[in-house]
Amino acid sequence: CSSLAIGTTTGYRLFSLSSVEQLDQVHESNEIPDVYIVERLFSSSLVVVVSHAKPQQMNVYHFKKGTEICNYSYSSNILSIRLNRQRLVVCLEESIYIHNIKDMKLLKTILDTPPNTTGLCALSINHANSYLAYPGSATSGEIALYDGNTLKTACSIPAHDGPLAALTFNSTGSKLASASEKGTVIRVFSIPGGQKLYEFRRGMKRYVNISSLVFSMDSQFLCASSNTETVHIFKLEHLTDSRPEEPPTWSGYMGKMFQAATNYLPAQVSGMMSQDRAFATVRLNISGQRNICALSTIQKLPRLLVTTSDGHLYIYNLDPQDGGECVLIKNHSLLSSGKMEENKENDLQPPVPQSYAATVARQSTVPSTSTMPGYSEDGGALRGEVIPEHEFATGPVCLDDENEFPPVSI
Repeated sequence: CSSLAIGTTTGYRLFSLSSVEQLDQVHESNEIPDVYIVERLFSSSLVVVVSHAKPQQMNVYHFKKGTEICNYSYSSNILSIRLNRQRLVVCLEESIYIHNIKDMKLLKTILDTPPNTTGLCALSINHANSYLAYPGSATSGEIALYDGNTLKTACSIPAHDGPLAALTFNSTGSKLASASEKGTVIRVFSIPGGQKLYEFRRGMKRYVNISSLVFSMDSQFLCASSNTETVHIFKLEHLTDSRPEEPPTWSGYMGKMFQAATNYLPAQVSGMMSQDRAFATVRLNISGQRNICALSTIQKLPRLLVTTSDGHLYIYNLDPQDGGECVLIKNHSLLSSGKMEENKENDLQPPVPQSYAATVARQSTVPSTSTMPGYSEDGGALRGEVIPEHEFATGPVCLDDENEFPPVSI
């Protein structure tokens, strides 16, 4: 969640998300029009692009050098692309192709997958496991889990009753979150075992289309957005272990009675009663637009980022201690030329209380004992960023190296 890539009618743009106040455009390309897929390999110069002009062709570029590494054509339209430092996955409606990202060789073709009209799939960003998840059925919420490293099926997870609408791994590939087309229940499973760990209910009154599902990098939070105006953030914790002792009040007493009663109720009813509500929420100014969310740490504070299909990036503060309504602090236009447009209303936002700053200043994740300087080409190394060593494949992807991605003839 350190950079943002957008496809436009004229090409694509890449941004760095290192600051709240300023949005740095890293690269802009107008060579290919009508780009509907643009995936960047973390903060490197490797970019994969698909356009409406040639929807069956994948183009792989080294954007800093302005060179095309290779291109592949497939039998039908490309619906989605996922990549980490080991694998590049291309998802078509009824097949999935797995490439070795080092030399772009095709390693595996998964044929005759259930009809997947939206190209729904998820790939673990942790190359050590490279788990791939995709719908195992077109009529039920079954998840097919595939090991992208060993190229073998791992397991099948009966996640929901209805068809799947969203899938996402956490940063280490140890958890997988899913939502069905109903959009009322979000479940989190352990990987690779497939045991259900959490179940969150985002609403009971109406069905919604979950458009974005994402973990925070430390796996403490899970964010879900939909075609409604509300974004939900759930906290992954076992309430019985983390909830402080309740005061001896009538409501507290009744709460314990209900908690005890769930042990004697049927599993379905018990599950309904013990489901967690949203830890934090955001009320967007727009509704009905597709959007993508991310939970990131920018300038040492936790933020919620929301990018909408009309070309805006909204940045909110997230209070990791108390949750509640997130505060909008910045609105950037992604389509304006030159300096990014700023929302004047942001200047009217009330200052963030000092107590909030104090709570979020704490270290939210355990620092890695083995880190190496970031290789991000938009100044990451200069800013002193570090990338955990476990994120690097054997022989780190180092796109400053002229020989890292030699020209490949297809």
